[in-house]
Amino acid sequence: MSASAPREAGNNQGYRVRNSTADRALDILLLFDDDRLAVSANEVAKHFGVARSTAYRYLESLTSNGFLEENQAGSGFRLGPRVLDLARLARKGVGLSDLAKPIMRRLVDRTGAPAILTRRAGSAVVCLEREEAGQTLRLSYERGQVLPVNAGAAALALLAWATDDELSSLLADPLTRFTDATYTDADKLRAHLADIREQGYAVGRGELDPDVLGIGAPILGDGGRVVAALSIAALSHRVPDSELDRYITPVREAADQLSDQVRRLGLS
Repeated sequence: MSASAPREAGNNQGYRVRNSTADRALDILLLFDDDRLAVSANEVAKHFGVARSTAYRYLESLTSNGFLEENQAGSGFRLGPRVLDLARLARKGVGLSDLAKPIMRRLVDRTGAPAILTRRAGSAVVCLEREEAGQTLRLSYERGQVLPVNAGAAALALLAWATDDELSSLLADPLTRFTDATYTDADKLRAHLADIREQGYAVGRGELDPDVLGIGAPILGDGGRVVAALSIAALSHRVPDSELDRYITPVREAADQLSDQVRRLGLS
């Protein structure tokens, strides 16, 4: 028993040393910001109150693992390729739904209507997320539901920003009719999509679900490419045309905010 105690204590001490070293390495990485793109061994030594040789040892360790690299002019160390690789993985790990959820929640709070996040998958539209608003509204769009592209503001906000070649392919087959208001004539739908694109948002009444109003706006990535659509749904008779702007504005602002985040993170 007594013989094992020193070894255990030694292991614990070794763990504390390794942990302290890791913490110091992280602290060095956190020194970088927009105003400090490079650090020197002298700066690190002064910041942490250690000898220059100790600071240089920390920097060399980070450099050997790719987290830092030495400037060619010998003017310190800058962030290395491993940091860029981790940033890429972080962006990849942040899904569209993760970004959208808080924005959707605020949109629900502003409008009192459920919010829906949709994305096109080939010739169909899939509902990625749905944020409820108090009493549940019965809609065709449930999380994971897959529907055709020609009905409802959530779908048309996606379709309006498709390329001409995509539209030609998507509208070549007969279009599904859900209600009397559904667009099933390809030429009329093309004209309607052009109007949607010009105004920047889609409004639909009863095209997918009878008596349901939908207002949707695109989530645009780099180069104006449509990534997804954000929309709300409400009972049509409760929102006359005279009150549409009260709902359109928050939808467009939420879509613009999510678009900014998508572009900044490089999500596709």
